[in-house]
Amino acid sequence: MHTASSLDSLASLYREHHGWLRDWLRRRLSSSDLAADLAHDTFLRLLTQAEQATPEKPRAFLTTIAQRVLASHFRRHYLEQAWLEALARQPELAAPSEETRALWLEALHEIDRLLGTLPSVVRRAFLLSQLDGLSHAQIASELDISVATVKRHIVKAGTLFYFADLAMAP
Repeated sequence: MHTASSLDSLASLYREHHGWLRDWLRRRLSSSDLAADLAHDTFLRLLTQAEQATPEKPRAFLTTIAQRVLASHFRRHYLEQAWLEALARQPELAAPSEETRALWLEALHEIDRLLGTLPSVVRRAFLLSQLDGLSHAQIASELDISVATVKRHIVKAGTLFYFADLAMAP
């Protein structure tokens, strides 16, 4: 929960550095509108953090947060592009409705977000199992870990997805 003092601090940070951050993002993007959106998303991330940081070097701090926002944006964009390309390859009669496409895309974004919460070795073990179809022994060899550890990692990731509320359209 933010105190009045921390909200004042964030408001001051916004007033003093929002324009600079928007310009910094604009130099990295092809769209001024997108740069403005991502600058606001950067401050929104700060607002939603449990604890308010008081950075000694505000621009370095904001750049770090903005780079994460930018990476999330590009990851989401590439995921959407891959999904749209896969849909374009489907025969027209088999193509899902716009509503179904939107639900699937939303679920893909949630899957991507959930995968991002896992430690990298757990994520890799799960993806090698689910996407590449490797056996536990093959994954253990690939990741240089024991088969028992591979099983634990896959169970951990599987449990995360089992309890996630993913509304997958039929």
